[in-house]
Amino acid sequence: MGKASRIRQQSAREKIAAQRVAAQRLERRNRILITGGSTLLVLVIVIAFILVKANQGSNSASSGGRTALPASVVSQVTGVPASTLNAVGKGAVPSTTQSPLKPGTGAALTSAGKPQMLYIGAEYCPYCAAMRWSMAIALGRFGTFTTPLYGIHSSAKDVYPNTATLTFYKAGYASKYLTFTPVENLTVAKTLLQNPTAAQNAIWARYEPNSQTRGYPFIDFGNKLVLEAPIYNPGVLAGKTWSQIAAALKSPSSPIAQAVDGAANYVTGAICRMTNNQPASVCSAPAVTAVQSGL
Repeated sequence: MGKASRIRQQSAREKIAAQRVAAQRLERRNRILITGGSTLLVLVIVIAFILVKANQGSNSASSGGRTALPASVVSQVTGVPASTLNAVGKGAVPSTTQSPLKPGTGAALTSAGKPQMLYIGAEYCPYCAAMRWSMAIALGRFGTFTTPLYGIHSSAKDVYPNTATLTFYKAGYASKYLTFTPVENLTVAKTLLQNPTAAQNAIWARYEPNSQTRGYPFIDFGNKLVLEAPIYNPGVLAGKTWSQIAAALKSPSSPIAQAVDGAANYVTGAICRMTNNQPASVCSAPAVTAVQSGL
């Protein structure tokens, strides 16, 4: 082999060796990038998961345990058939109290040119939990809720613990017959949620002067009638879900319907007293006229 050939062969081997070294370097670099990219991807996923969970926790805390009720539950509550309500009549109310409402005093309570139904309650309160079902049924006969209704449970540390109910916090309601003004004073944790106005506190104090014994629920039906206590036993709702309660409302013989629907008829009768028995299609119903005779 000539000298020139040996030089060319050596040069080729050196070139091949250099290419191999370059290829090895590139492979190592790619491996580093892949490993680093995978690590970065995992890190991004972990951070995103943490942020989502934190956001969920924040939303849960800010919502105060409120859960949007399924449309089916809301429709069952606000659309209890008139035939069912008439079949229930006074229901279980007379066995709980002989005087479910008392007469109001003072000038008519109005808002936006219509008689006003003022409700002051608290989300932790088991007695409010019971009455909200009946109020929602009755209000559904005079108008519509314009915002989604949310479900909550009463306090786990009170009597009738964890009673499934709904909340009127920030609930919108529209009716040509009345104005509904709900005030949910305290949360389930008994922290401040909504402060009654000075005027609302004055109305409340008129009927319950002692602030130490003033309690929930309080409902003023245009100063025509006042309700200061639940009018059925909340224990009938014990252990039931929102769906189970809503489904039972259409069965006149069920204990839940006897209690909740019976109270709803009294609330309906009180609202009819506010609205001068309008609309007639509601206020002339047999169950309503029956309860009104005792108001």
